[in-house]
Amino acid sequence: MNAVVAKQTPELKGLDGQMMRTPLLISSLLQHGASRHPEQQIVSRAQEGTIHSYSYLDCAKRSAQLANALQANGVAAGDRIASLAWNTYRHMELYYGVSGIGAVLHTVNPRLFGEQIQWMLEHAEDTWVFVDLDFVELLEGIADDLANIKGFVVLTDAEHMPNTSLPNVQNYEDFIATHASHIEWPLIDENAGALLCYTSGTTGNPKGVLSSHRAMVLHAQATVSAELLDLRPDTVLMPMVAMYHAGAWGAPYAAPLAGCKLVLPGNGMSGAAMAELIDKEKVTVGLGVPTIWLTLHTYLRDQAPKDLSVASLQRVCVGGAASPMGLVQTFAEQYNVYWQPIWGMTETGPLACSAPPTPQLMQRPTAERYAIQTTAGRACFGVQMQIVDADGNALPHDGETSGELRVRGPWIASSYYRRDNDDCFADGWLATGDIAVIDADGYMKVVDRKKDVIKSGGEWISSLEIENLVSQHKAVNESCVIGVKHPKWDERPLLLLVLNQGQQLTKEAVYEFLQGKIAKWWMPDDVVFVDSLPHTGTGKLVKNELRRTYENHLVAND
Repeated sequence: MNAVVAKQTPELKGLDGQMMRTPLLISSLLQHGASRHPEQQIVSRAQEGTIHSYSYLDCAKRSAQLANALQANGVAAGDRIASLAWNTYRHMELYYGVSGIGAVLHTVNPRLFGEQIQWMLEHAEDTWVFVDLDFVELLEGIADDLANIKGFVVLTDAEHMPNTSLPNVQNYEDFIATHASHIEWPLIDENAGALLCYTSGTTGNPKGVLSSHRAMVLHAQATVSAELLDLRPDTVLMPMVAMYHAGAWGAPYAAPLAGCKLVLPGNGMSGAAMAELIDKEKVTVGLGVPTIWLTLHTYLRDQAPKDLSVASLQRVCVGGAASPMGLVQTFAEQYNVYWQPIWGMTETGPLACSAPPTPQLMQRPTAERYAIQTTAGRACFGVQMQIVDADGNALPHDGETSGELRVRGPWIASSYYRRDNDDCFADGWLATGDIAVIDADGYMKVVDRKKDVIKSGGEWISSLEIENLVSQHKAVNESCVIGVKHPKWDERPLLLLVLNQGQQLTKEAVYEFLQGKIAKWWMPDDVVFVDSLPHTGTGKLVKNELRRTYENHLVAND
């Protein structure tokens, strides 16, 4: 199959259609859930330590109360409202109450440093901040420097309200209590901004992605489809990806549209907390980065009580990092759970492609199926993908030729918020920074990030490919490959390994395991065993930190 051409085809003006121009609005998603699936449940682990459960209809009423409260406090269309919060029912209400009146919900990653959070709040020009109990102290340290903030709302009730130095502060339940539980949601331009999320970049200031109502509704429709998450009324969905990161991959919007039960884990990110909710609520589909599912597996293997069951779990939908073959096999063979790869970025809505368990795929030989499950899958309807060389020329989709991945579509960012001259937006495409291959069937596989490719003697070595192979060793819990300085070859691969509890492994055994699986010149120059590896707040490996730590490792040991 030939790659699509690089330049956007000019639009042609034909005869106007005679359809109603009803705007696509986020408020309509919850309205649909409340009217078609009024009794369907949203279950969440609350900050107060309890499990909270209520219906889509209840959520719609309280979201209306929030919207009325915001308007009573002077919030107008276009205002930015920040949240620092876990995945809870109150955060869900913010998703609708804020955007529903034309304001913009700015979900802030509370795992960042105070200075970074302050920068984002100021850059976004937020006027109100809604904060979970866990992050009140974090805000206290920067509150005096936030000139635009009119008030703070702690996402709790009066009984659990902490003593805090935050100015003009109140609890959420009192904030919405006196306001009506009904609202005529305003008609908003569907291209107006609705959700602002900053990238979790590890260098420099984060970049804001401002998604529109239209983009989020179209993304929700794609998300519930069989090409992506295949959500239905009998699905029990648990997003372990945080609602402050890329909109929890669209789960708060897609769940009411599909009418599925939504299970929100709050701050329960441990293996025990996950297993408890899966068992109690009979979760069928989970969303999260590979690290999350590794955490669950480690708990189930080493510590889980015998009477606990995760048998209800059918699929884990995994993105944010490459899918290791070892975990694909483990979840299939030990838990009978399909590891469903997905791919996207904050800039892509975020979901763009996946490899769901279609009958055709499940009929393939096991080894072929596992191999496809380590790809990123195929682009869903609405998303186009291409790979290009250094000059921007389109490359063939033959499964072998690699190039930088570009994407475009109706929920793909066209620029960053309040930034100009970003060279990643060119000719109507988003240049992702991923190096990828695409095969004739449309399956895309990320070979590496441009910044993570190891450049050895003028040739490229894929760190992800080596990590994927090492993950299949039974003694390995997690691995990371980085490029470090070399006196002759510029860079050479260094392999960092975290072993499973109680396991032992030698460098010689690692080299023997890799023998014949990779080219000789790809073989890591050294293997370092470590107790743990650093991750971002969203679960991604912090490779730039490791490169700084180990950059002279081979030079020093030469």
